[in-house]
Amino acid sequence: MKTLKYMLVALFTVVALQSCNSDKKGNQDIAEVYQCPMQCEGDKTYDEPGSCPVCKMDLEVISQASKTLADDEISEESIFNLTSKWRTEENKEILLADLKGKTLVMVMIYTSCKAACPRLVADMRSIEAKLPKDKIKDIQFVMVSIDPETDTPERLKAFAIENFMDDEQWMFLQGTESSVREFANVLSMKYKEISPIDFSHSNIISVFNAKGELMHQQEGLGVDNKETIATILEVTP
Repeated sequence: MKTLKYMLVALFTVVALQSCNSDKKGNQDIAEVYQCPMQCEGDKTYDEPGSCPVCKMDLEVISQASKTLADDEISEESIFNLTSKWRTEENKEILLADLKGKTLVMVMIYTSCKAACPRLVADMRSIEAKLPKDKIKDIQFVMVSIDPETDTPERLKAFAIENFMDDEQWMFLQGTESSVREFANVLSMKYKEISPIDFSHSNIISVFNAKGELMHQQEGLGVDNKETIATILEVTP
């Protein structure tokens, strides 16, 4: 998980990670203010610890300032910072930020796959089936194609119908080659085209909270999904 967060930060060109504690009022970051104990420079303060350039004494914390991240804002680690455009199985153009407000359960597949992807689809259906019905309205299950050339909105729509995944909680996305590669990098999901209709790829199901922050990843096929279910329930209001 730490490695993935570092990748997120690099992708969004962020210099340092900041941890945010969330509650119903929003997320708060505590910023400390430092000053020379002898006040050699009068009321001058510093944002970071260090020593006074005049007397060389260690700076002391004189106050703490709180800044609040509002409920409708997103953090630096959110996938909603990505600006790539996608098309749904209904041929509607969206940004990932349009999914803000719902818990996201996301997986990358391709519809012509005959090996791993059907099992990933089954794993997604298993997760959905184990969740309370009253929670489903606040959860979006998203299938992102790694084969955007073949998986057109029309093909994704047909695949959704064939697999009984055409209810509102299910969504299929077609991007461009670059946007798919970018998103795969965010998830630490690796894939490689080995023929015009076949790919080798990682098998990862990712859970994001309503602000687009990665909370959990389930790796493998047919694995125990108890932790995944627990995470979804924890982050879904």
